[in-house]
Amino acid sequence: MSLRALPALAATAALVAVTLPPQQAAGAASGAARLAVARQTLDARAAIPGTAWVTDSRAGRVVVTADPTVTGARLTRLTEVADSLGDAVVVRRTTARLTRFATAAGGDGVWGGAARCSLGFNVSRGGRPAFLTAGHCGNAAPEWSGTRGGPRIAVTETSVFPGQDYALARYTDSAARPSAVDLHDGGSRTITRAGEAHPGERVQRSGSTTGVRSGTVTGVDATVNYQEGRVDGLIETDVCAEPGDSGGPLFDRGTALGITSGGTGNCRTGGKTYYQPVPQVLRALGASIG
Repeated sequence: MSLRALPALAATAALVAVTLPPQQAAGAASGAARLAVARQTLDARAAIPGTAWVTDSRAGRVVVTADPTVTGARLTRLTEVADSLGDAVVVRRTTARLTRFATAAGGDGVWGGAARCSLGFNVSRGGRPAFLTAGHCGNAAPEWSGTRGGPRIAVTETSVFPGQDYALARYTDSAARPSAVDLHDGGSRTITRAGEAHPGERVQRSGSTTGVRSGTVTGVDATVNYQEGRVDGLIETDVCAEPGDSGGPLFDRGTALGITSGGTGNCRTGGKTYYQPVPQVLRALGASIG
């Protein structure tokens, strides 16, 4: 669920400032600096395809995930870097490969040639209707149709991947398209705003392969090293996804949070997924929801 403001205190209540004791505050600052240094070291020395990392501020460490492709000299390098950082870093192996969730299979979604992805959120830029999807999808598709081999409905105007992972496709007609998420049960969810994701937040994802799935935000500002390149600043969740779900929306009720980028696992055994934050994309594009 979304974070909510606490009810206002009665007018007669006094405002009380809450501060940490100096020694505790200094320790917190020192801990944050230590984790920041660990992230910088990983960025510089361990950007190995098949790895990802995110700061777990509650546990006071950076959690590194390494998939089965990280072996031999790559695994040795990762282990050496992690060991040099002590207990500021923990490495966890996954049996599923870290990958983007685009696909060349058939089904619902948006088609760009042979590639199928999922539409993220309808937006408006410069008074023209458009939609967001993943950048690795936009890189592969200069134009889009609503069905495989169907008529063109949109053209890719902006696509960013790696570094970040988002694309904007402009519809080829000017019909209004309010932003809504397909709930894959005959209904839809109206999206009215974009917001920042928070660790512990309950969220949902919709995709053209696996429909609507629910879970929790497990981290923000994650770094993912795909085979095709590194992407920073992603939302990490325990929501599952599969090929074809790339580009689809991550949301909390009526709030747009992210665009599906990639992850590990599947919706039979579970997995971990990563999302490009939507507010950042809207600012970069000069676009708005709906």
